[in-house]
Amino acid sequence: MTDTPYTRKTPCVGLCSTVYGDLVCRGCKRFSHEIIDWNRYQHTQKAAVWRRLEQLLTQVVMARVEVVSALQLRKSMATRQIPFVEEQPLALQVWRLLSRADAPALEECGMRARAEYADLSLKQLREGIDKDFFDLSEAYYQRHQG
Repeated sequence: MTDTPYTRKTPCVGLCSTVYGDLVCRGCKRFSHEIIDWNRYQHTQKAAVWRRLEQLLTQVVMARVEVVSALQLRKSMATRQIPFVEEQPLALQVWRLLSRADAPALEECGMRARAEYADLSLKQLREGIDKDFFDLSEAYYQRHQG
C-alpha cells in the first residue's frame, strides 16, 4: 500500500474506548499510543497503521463474506451516499457498508455470507466481524507491544 490521501486521515470512527483505559480502541482498533500520537506521525507511520488495520479487517471480513459483484456493491454504497474509495481494499468497502445501521441484505449489495455464516442475521454477522477484528487487534498489540 502506498501513502495515499486517505491513509493520512485518521481511522477514528468516533467510538473511542481508550478514554476508559482500553489499550486497543474498540471503535477504530488502533492502539492507545497511536491515537495519542496520531497528529505527530509522519505519513509513512500513518500508512503503516492503516496497513495493519486493513490486513486484520480483510482477514475477518473475507472469511465471512464473499463479494459476488463489486459493481453491485459500489452501486449499493452510492445509493447510501457512502463514497467508494478506490485506494481502499474491497474488504474495507464491504465493512463500511455493513457497519451502517441501514445496511441492506447482503444479496442486495452483491455479496453473500460464506456457508458457515449463512444462518446469521446481518446484525450477528456485523457483531461477529467487529468482535473478531477487535480480538485480532488486541492479540497483535499483546504480541508486538505488550
